[in-house]
Amino acid sequence: MTFVWALLLVVIVVAAWLLTVIGMPGNWLVVTAAAVYAFLLPHDGRAAIGWPVVVALVGLAVLGEVVELVAGALGVQRVGGSRRSAVLALGGSVVGGIVGVIVGVPIPIIGSFVGAILFGGLGALTGGMLGEYWKGRTTDEALRVGHAAFWSRLFGTLSKAAIGLVMVIVTIAALLF
Repeated sequence: MTFVWALLLVVIVVAAWLLTVIGMPGNWLVVTAAAVYAFLLPHDGRAAIGWPVVVALVGLAVLGEVVELVAGALGVQRVGGSRRSAVLALGGSVVGGIVGVIVGVPIPIIGSFVGAILFGGLGALTGGMLGEYWKGRTTDEALRVGHAAFWSRLFGTLSKAAIGLVMVIVTIAALLF
């Protein structure tokens, strides 16, 4: 029965990691799943996960959040964007990521993920531009901020997803060793 629970944990953490790509809190779902598994299953045995692994996963999840937020904020701030633009870029990226998942559904296997990343970036671009227009900036200034928001969102999402992949690998390694 332990094998079934371990396999279920692997499926959950991989699915949670995929949610990270679309801007959802997938890394925190990995932490939650590992913590529940560590709490409910025996601490000894072949497929046990100890609390030190859960603590390491928490540290990685925090790192992923920090990298994503810093990338987004610095990208907009670097080109002189307002705080309003940064907030709207973040909100636009989440909405865009969700839309991208839906738009990408017709393309098998990778469509939703590519759509989420692309549309998340486009949502950040749109939000950043709206924030600058709202502040009364010109189209060129707004486009420069939107462009920075797009690329910083892309970098932040890919970085957070890479950290999430490390979390999945750590979880699976803890089950195996």
